[in-house]
Amino acid sequence: MSRFSRSLTLAAVSVAALVAAQGSAQAGAFGIREQSVTAQGYSFAGAASGSGYLSSMFWNPAVITMAPGWQTEAALSLIVPRVDINPVPSVPTFALGGSGDIGQDALVPASYNSYQINDRFWVGLSTTSPYGLVTDPRTNWSGQVYSRSSKVFSLNVNPVVGVKLNDWFSFAIGPSLQYFDITLKRAAGVAPGAPSVILEGDDIGFGFTAGVTITPFAGTTIGIGYRSRIEHNLEGTVAIPGAPSRIIPISSDLSTPDQLTIGISHAFTPAFTLHAGFEWTNWSILETPLVTGPGGAVVTDLPLNYDDGYFYSLGFDYRLTNQLTLRAGLAYEESPIDTNIRSTRLPDNDRIWASVGASYQWNDKLTFDLAYTHIFAKETDIRILPGHQDYEGLPFVADVDSNVDIVSVGLRYRWDNPTVAIPAAPIVRKY
Repeated sequence: MSRFSRSLTLAAVSVAALVAAQGSAQAGAFGIREQSVTAQGYSFAGAASGSGYLSSMFWNPAVITMAPGWQTEAALSLIVPRVDINPVPSVPTFALGGSGDIGQDALVPASYNSYQINDRFWVGLSTTSPYGLVTDPRTNWSGQVYSRSSKVFSLNVNPVVGVKLNDWFSFAIGPSLQYFDITLKRAAGVAPGAPSVILEGDDIGFGFTAGVTITPFAGTTIGIGYRSRIEHNLEGTVAIPGAPSRIIPISSDLSTPDQLTIGISHAFTPAFTLHAGFEWTNWSILETPLVTGPGGAVVTDLPLNYDDGYFYSLGFDYRLTNQLTLRAGLAYEESPIDTNIRSTRLPDNDRIWASVGASYQWNDKLTFDLAYTHIFAKETDIRILPGHQDYEGLPFVADVDSNVDIVSVGLRYRWDNPTVAIPAAPIVRKY
């Protein structure tokens, strides 16, 4: 069997398919950034320093110490991507046409809860989906041997404990449990109607989050948060069409990347606050994983070889009235993927985020949040030619046209009575 034919039948076992199924994900590579409605209104500027209120726990769990009493925050984001892959006429399969819109609309929920035990200790719980969404080109298209539909689902549960040591320093830490599931398809041949190779796999992995907040002087907060990498041993099957068809058990070790986020927020007046943020995501840990079959035999390897990702953001909010707060922000995202490694599953590139948002405080307990973002993608192309890490004998060159709209809604609710003081922590003396 030729190397190209072997690729057509076994390609779905590659981890590239596992992790490159996120063409419409919104945090570089296959991550999802939409975890906070309020922080989204700033393009996530100051997310680690509390601009997202309780939902800033996703980036920095120490912000829990900024939430008095017993609080809940819930968010729901509608992500509407548009991603079209259009092959150039020189591609051998050009007659099959472009991908159509591979971006699939998705709803991404998130929830956060915190409880203040006393003036020093907090406990909390967040439930998020840090990786996910779907790409789904037309069944018959020019690049079908490199990708058909790709679906990823993740669920992350993260309890935390926060400690406020004094008026200027707090920290928090907690374990993170993550479920990761994948289903994907690609064509077993170049002809229209060719059957699909189908992969399914999942795993549960464990990691942690940690962070600190520093208030050097009144009106200024600095936050530093860390999300650890989570190692997954994906186990599942690959279904290979034929006469007869075959189902092969496979596994592969994959780590979702660790992430460091820094934020700073400064209130210039009681009504106006400026936020800034920086984020580093360690995508380069993906490198070239091995994919194994029965008996541990290596089926293939996967040259992902992503760069690290970087995100820079600046935003502000203005309290127009006691009830209404307006916000806006801009961000620039450096993608971990460039033309040297860009694939049909993940045509990612550098992007500019432009966001606006608002909050309305209904009463002392209930606040509503709203945000809108448009993402402008840099001009992008795909060049799978000899020397490209995905090249398997079929040249594929295409232009990518993409943009994203995101609408998020949320609410914050305080369950206890805001007018009742929280009991102080006991003072421990050593005699």
